[in-house]
Amino acid sequence: MKYQNIKEAKFLSRPNRFIAQIEIDGNMEVCHVKNTGRCRELLIPGADIFVRQADNPNRKTKYDLIGVYKGDRLVNIDSQVVNQVFHEWVLSSNYFPGISLIKPEYRYKHSRFDFYLETEHQKILVEVKGVTLEEGNVAMFPDAPTERGVKHINELVESMGDGYQPYIAFIIQMKDVAYFTPNGKTHREFADALKAAAEKGVKVLALDCIITPDSIVAGDFVPVRL
Repeated sequence: MKYQNIKEAKFLSRPNRFIAQIEIDGNMEVCHVKNTGRCRELLIPGADIFVRQADNPNRKTKYDLIGVYKGDRLVNIDSQVVNQVFHEWVLSSNYFPGISLIKPEYRYKHSRFDFYLETEHQKILVEVKGVTLEEGNVAMFPDAPTERGVKHINELVESMGDGYQPYIAFIIQMKDVAYFTPNGKTHREFADALKAAAEKGVKVLALDCIITPDSIVAGDFVPVRL
């Protein structure tokens, strides 16, 4: 995934989940935050950030917040890009051999899952989660309680009764973490549900990403510890 019109800026504050105040080219601007998670350890005053200038010059927010430096580590916090990263990885990796169909936004029961994949022998449901939280070189999800995430896990388990092979793919939007684990400190119910789902047959994947200010691409598998 390649971005256009990327510029450097400084993070100043975040009045609410959807906007940030930034300093760019010597001016203060209001920027759209494409990640509604907390990101408290990332979005601190004075942090170096990368923003994308909007295509529409008449848009109220002229920029989208794309990435932030946490020390020397560049973290992509664009939650809307992870599905594209996963899609590109599916096409290039041959992890799912013999795919004949890739359908995004697939409805099953009361949920809409990110992807339905079909091969000659399998019907595959995939829920994709973007991961921006890192502590002690460990990637974790979620960074805020997610009842919707628990609901998705439970319905993925149910889907096996209808002949699907379900996956949860955690796209870690940074490089060089030691492993991935669910964040039980923030949401124990999610962590317990993920562990139980894996024991019942839901496949759990974690992939890190190669990040530059204007690109993000899936990198290597990261160990998963449930």
